[in-house]
Amino acid sequence: MRTHIDLPLVVDRLAPAPLAVQLGDQLREAMRGGALKAGERLPSTRGLAGVLGVSRTVVTEAYQQLYAEGWLDGRHGSGTYVATIGDSMITNDAVAGQRRSRGNPARSRTGDAQVGADVRESVHDHAQGHHLQGHHLQGHHLQGHHLQGGHAHVDLRPGRPWVSGYDAAAWRRAWRSAGELPPSAWPDPYGHPELRELLAGHLRRARAVPAGAPNVMVTRGTGHGLDLIAATLIRPGDRVGVEEPGYGKARNVLAARGAEIVPCPVDRQGVMVEELPDDLRVIYTTPAHQYPCGGRLPIARRERLLAWARRTGAIVIEDDYDAEFRYDVAPLPALYGLDPGRVVLLGTLSKSLSPDVGLGWLVASEDLLDEIARRRHDLSDRTSGPVQKAVATLLERGDLDRHLRRMRLEYARRRAAIVEALGPLGSLVQGDTAGLHVMIELPAEVVPELVKRAEERGVLLDTTERHHHGPPRVHGIVLGYGSASLAEVKRGCAVIRELL
Repeated sequence: MRTHIDLPLVVDRLAPAPLAVQLGDQLREAMRGGALKAGERLPSTRGLAGVLGVSRTVVTEAYQQLYAEGWLDGRHGSGTYVATIGDSMITNDAVAGQRRSRGNPARSRTGDAQVGADVRESVHDHAQGHHLQGHHLQGHHLQGHHLQGGHAHVDLRPGRPWVSGYDAAAWRRAWRSAGELPPSAWPDPYGHPELRELLAGHLRRARAVPAGAPNVMVTRGTGHGLDLIAATLIRPGDRVGVEEPGYGKARNVLAARGAEIVPCPVDRQGVMVEELPDDLRVIYTTPAHQYPCGGRLPIARRERLLAWARRTGAIVIEDDYDAEFRYDVAPLPALYGLDPGRVVLLGTLSKSLSPDVGLGWLVASEDLLDEIARRRHDLSDRTSGPVQKAVATLLERGDLDRHLRRMRLEYARRRAAIVEALGPLGSLVQGDTAGLHVMIELPAEVVPELVKRAEERGVLLDTTERHHHGPPRVHGIVLGYGSASLAEVKRGCAVIRELL
């Protein structure tokens, strides 16, 4: 059955793609092509659903996905409009509004501002010793519960997944298949052909990456893939941009290949394109879930980043480290899909399955991939054949997809528990719609004391300070909820709430 309306939209119930995906794709193309122009009002979800003959949920899901990507803008009491390309498209207020509309705890703009002001004032008092040295830290029963009661520390530092949730039968089956692979005299620098084909299909399904097997190289993880790119493209003294604050190990890898690291500031949405210098050879970015601040790069800024790269000749390295995990809408499409000739995509199983697997992927244009493969051959570098075979089995049998679905539900519960356990402080949480960590921005003078006192209570925290290349410009704590259990997340956040 096909249904037409005045807008250039068609839904096909016989097509394999879900109706919401079909509708979102067509609206996106209509906006990109100019059929729907900036500032133009879209039909209500109820009205469009009626015309198309679909449920309202279909239209709502499509609109939510486009909100998340930055194509749409909601105006309170007025409706849904096409966002303005060339501006940031989603202001911080709009992002907050989108959170409210997607079912997060209700927060008024005035309430958010007041909570923030109250917390800053209260935390400042704590740092001055007005409260932190009193009853809350010296005599509270939780202190004994964590330390004197023999409980292990609650580790809320980011970077590690929940590895206990794997399917033991699928895991054993994968490694039995790996044992059937005969030894290779000289492993293919591109990776095993079967796994490359399976990874290309996985990326098309999970990340909307328009790539085939010839675009995929099998690596040992994102750090390894980044090193291969650096070994191929960077010469000593080349200026390379890295987000500030950003992933410290990426800076280390690039610097080890002779790059001059150029810190590139980020805001709540991601890298600030207008601040990028024109002499960068490469820029490393985490657009799906900025590390560590948690921002997601909206479509307008993605377009500007790629326009900057085309104008300057720079290569954009997209680290897609935990993009499979989103809790409001489907994962945002990879930046690579907007310009496969200018972007290199890095991915890994270290967050979605386990870092112990030691496998990732690099996606690039065929010409660049050939260049990287030649360099890899010269370095006698390879990825383990049995590991590749085991992962191929997980993909071929659908075990990895099932594992990702289970983990999304598990992490979504922990993410919701953080916001709930923090109570009124939950309005200060950033980056909670994706990934395995969130950030709470705080006054600089508060952070060291908070971390110290939390550790005394048995809760280990990370700070934003160590993620800077230069002097810290963003201050706060980074809460990881990958490796801690749901009960531990709740307990740790209760301690943080009390201290603040």
